[in-house]
Amino acid sequence: MQAYGFLRILASQGILPNLTLATTIINVIVIIAGSMILVWFGELITEQKVGNGVSLLIFAGIVSGLPLALRNGLLSYTTSQLPTYVAFLAVALIVIVGIVLVHEGERKVPVSYAKRVRGNKMYGGVSSYLPFRVGQAGVIPIIFAISLLLFPQFFGQIVAGFSPRLGATITDLTSSLLNNQVVYGILYFLLVFLFTYFYIGITFDPEEISKNLQRSGGFIPGIRPGQPTAHFLKTIVSKITFFGGIFLGFIAVLPTLTQSATGAQALTIGGTSILIVVAVVIESAKQIDAELTVREYEGV
Repeated sequence: MQAYGFLRILASQGILPNLTLATTIINVIVIIAGSMILVWFGELITEQKVGNGVSLLIFAGIVSGLPLALRNGLLSYTTSQLPTYVAFLAVALIVIVGIVLVHEGERKVPVSYAKRVRGNKMYGGVSSYLPFRVGQAGVIPIIFAISLLLFPQFFGQIVAGFSPRLGATITDLTSSLLNNQVVYGILYFLLVFLFTYFYIGITFDPEEISKNLQRSGGFIPGIRPGQPTAHFLKTIVSKITFFGGIFLGFIAVLPTLTQSATGAQALTIGGTSILIVVAVVIESAKQIDAELTVREYEGV
């Protein structure tokens, strides 16, 4: 369905001619095959333990577009725009630093383990902590949000293959709504914020963590085991997710904000792209360092 919708969008923009049924099927198969080959390449990279393969491929695609973006920025440069360019670079650096801090930021919940005697050996009696990262959701909420925003247009392109008039109506309504930068920015921000809570709610189970702690003899100091611990963890994660969702929402609408502030199409900070690049670089560096440490080499 995505391949077909992609072909319909290209055809509507005049990039492709009107395809027959046979050529449409062939092109859909080619797109699917190309996607699966990239997934296979990603798995091969992952097996070499130098990072997540698919993420590295996305990282490569983003970085490969930097020379063209730099060229476009230089071509549109004039002496009068020097303060704008300096401010743009300063904001870009601040955003990168902020993404690193949020990505690495975590709330450490202390955990103590009771002493247990089994035979002639004593177990437990140590202290540890549960790390809850601020950016635990990663870029998944942004992907969910942009997919939902693009779905009406994608659906309109599919419908156009069966009913051109209805498809054109759906596409026009969607375009008129999303072309309004204010409405688009507000919807995008809210969807990213809501999907952050949705994703954390699916992937994080405080009751299961509480049960595992209780089984292993662990407890949070000052909190009773069982349901009180689960409620405490849920409260902590809810507070962290609030700030994480606000940050992700800001990152999502950052291109719109910078474009409106600078008034130049070339000067656009792709917050999502920077988020992916920074996350991939940090995770790959950590994984390579871990592999070096395991093999008793000096870590970087």
